[in-house]
Amino acid sequence: MTHLNRRLVLSSLAAMTAAGVTPVRAQATYPAQSLRFIVPYPAGGATDALARMVAQKLQDAWQQPVVVENKPGAGGTIGANLVAKGSADGHTVLFTIVALLQQMTLMKLPYDPLKDFAPISRVAVSPSVFAADPALPVQSLADFIQLVKSQPGKHNYGTYGPGTSAHLQGELLKLQTGIDLVHVPFQGASPLVASMLGGQLSSAFLDAGSSRQQLSKFKLLGVTGTERLSWLPQVPTLKEQGLHSYEPMGWFGLFLPAAVPPAVQDKLSAEIQRILRLPEVRDRIEAMGLIPGGESVEAFAKVMRSDADIYARIIRDAKISLQ
Repeated sequence: MTHLNRRLVLSSLAAMTAAGVTPVRAQATYPAQSLRFIVPYPAGGATDALARMVAQKLQDAWQQPVVVENKPGAGGTIGANLVAKGSADGHTVLFTIVALLQQMTLMKLPYDPLKDFAPISRVAVSPSVFAADPALPVQSLADFIQLVKSQPGKHNYGTYGPGTSAHLQGELLKLQTGIDLVHVPFQGASPLVASMLGGQLSSAFLDAGSSRQQLSKFKLLGVTGTERLSWLPQVPTLKEQGLHSYEPMGWFGLFLPAAVPPAVQDKLSAEIQRILRLPEVRDRIEAMGLIPGGESVEAFAKVMRSDADIYARIIRDAKISLQ
């Protein structure tokens, strides 16, 4: 069985048998009460909005209350730890982002993202777009690299903050091209985009979702992922342009504690996949500049392993530290 740490199947089954509960019964009786969606970030952002949309659809389908609780703090680790150490009955769900994996190598965590959580499904995926100041005399990524090499120390790139996807992507660009690009961290998307619009930055890795309305104002030199974006077909992927390890994209995903019985994990995942196939849900996700998810437990587990390996390698090779 290839499921990411496939949730201590034997021990879970043993515990269920001892309690007189079969896997079929566990699935049939779930959910037996209201569910909690723990969002480890403040209300009002994209993570919160997606969580509330999915929670409402799940509540409508299962006729059980689904309550979204925002538990921000410590870069999302407070809320994540609450779920990791919480009940294994499947009624407490973590709704979080890709930072869950990146933090594995960046800081000491009270849980192991690959062992203490059961990945249920990605809800949405958010590529990054490498954007340049429109005033720069460049038309392509190759032009940008040549310009920066000819003017060492003069150019910079902005990010949402240290240790974020944008930071890792920028340092990876420096590693692979040998350019001298100064990192300028901001606290969130709004000040970063504002600085780009004000011409204070040479470049930035921008989240395609939160920055979609502003992207037309910049020179777009590449996108992350393995395919071009349907709404930016003219922008090549960074992989197309000879760079590697840009396959991972930002994501929003659902998790249960690892000890939750596999039958319960699969039932929740199947329902989330059904919800994400609904036209109104897909339309709303795409309107946010995101790509709808909806993988199986096994498919999401595979993404988790691959992303974790790539991010860990970037962090080590670029010597990225939050200290």
